[in-house]
Amino acid sequence: MDYTGNLLKMHGKADDPVKYTLNLGGMPISMNEITGRHIQLDYLHRINCIACGRETKTSFFQGYCFPCFSTLPQTDTCIMQPETCRAHLGISRDMEWSKSHCLVDHIVYLALTSNVKIGVTRESQVPSRWIDQGAWQAVRLARTPNRYLAGIMEMALKSVFTDKTSWQKMLKGINDESIDLLDEKGKAWGALPAELQEFMIEDDDITILDYPVKDYPARVKSVNFDNDNGIDGKLTGIRGQYLIIDNEKVFNVRRHNGYLVRLAY
Repeated sequence: MDYTGNLLKMHGKADDPVKYTLNLGGMPISMNEITGRHIQLDYLHRINCIACGRETKTSFFQGYCFPCFSTLPQTDTCIMQPETCRAHLGISRDMEWSKSHCLVDHIVYLALTSNVKIGVTRESQVPSRWIDQGAWQAVRLARTPNRYLAGIMEMALKSVFTDKTSWQKMLKGINDESIDLLDEKGKAWGALPAELQEFMIEDDDITILDYPVKDYPARVKSVNFDNDNGIDGKLTGIRGQYLIIDNEKVFNVRRHNGYLVRLAY
């Protein structure tokens, strides 16, 4: 089979294991079905903005041309730093967009990726956000009515939890079974200032995610189209937005949003 199109991040559906779909050139490809097969991924030396479609030499913010990066609400500072959101004050690059993305319920959560990680996402993005990060367990901490308050809560808890993931450790499948997320949730509750504790929720359901990886690699080597025009080998697993190839090479699909590629298998 042979498909050509601009890369967009894979869609992961919570299942046992997670089911991944890659849309390429308008065709949905079940990535689980080709796990274990040899794949060839060739870069066709063109990048198109995932918002406006114009050709761009450099991709900004995982897939945008510079004009879109500079003006669109989905590339504003608050996407990476939710505590900087000002939509609740009526300040936004696009208030209509913010009404459906910033001024809606957000979840503050703890996830186990390579470690215990604090994070923020729109409630509608649960559990997709956890899948994108490669988390194998996650629990909700709090629900806030907007992005800004979720960011303030995240900032208050960064003295206790990291907001980063070691992708190398995550892709080696090193899961610390000794960590109890409900114990960690208790630590979070105790660390929050009183004025933020009203947003904590008692939902203690832990989401457990398994990924289509046959064997995790002992070492990982990142590959990308900045250094390689073509990447080939056996697709031995998928976790987060990473393809694991030949049980060693790892390719971050989302990092290459907008890159024109040909996929053959």
